[in-house]
Amino acid sequence: MMQSAWVVLAATLVAQGASAQSSGPEHGLTPTQATGQRLYAQSCGVCHAKPTITSGRYGPALSKESLGGLDEAMTQVISQGTGRMPGFRHHFDAAQIQSIVAYLKTLPVPPPDAPAPKTAERRDDN
Repeated sequence: MMQSAWVVLAATLVAQGASAQSSGPEHGLTPTQATGQRLYAQSCGVCHAKPTITSGRYGPALSKESLGGLDEAMTQVISQGTGRMPGFRHHFDAAQIQSIVAYLKTLPVPPPDAPAPKTAERRDDN
């Protein structure tokens, strides 16, 4: 039983190491951008990303062109929020917010969402 616990622990550590490496310099991200990527995934992705192909997205897809690509505007919206989005000024410090902005500046503009499939009209004229 103890041996299987060590195997699980070792596998977890290897997976965490691989995860940390996948967002490092070999993927073109600076340490600041990698921190922003982690924070985005933890706190922003739930609304601004589609976790699965069939799921919807609550907020808009974000990219380097969001808010006209203006760092100041991105910082303001992340800090203060909008009508629907909460502000994160009490959740993240200024450096963390800047790291999210730096990460967003690495994201390409996403393609437009596909239109919702049309349902066939049911005819009851038997």
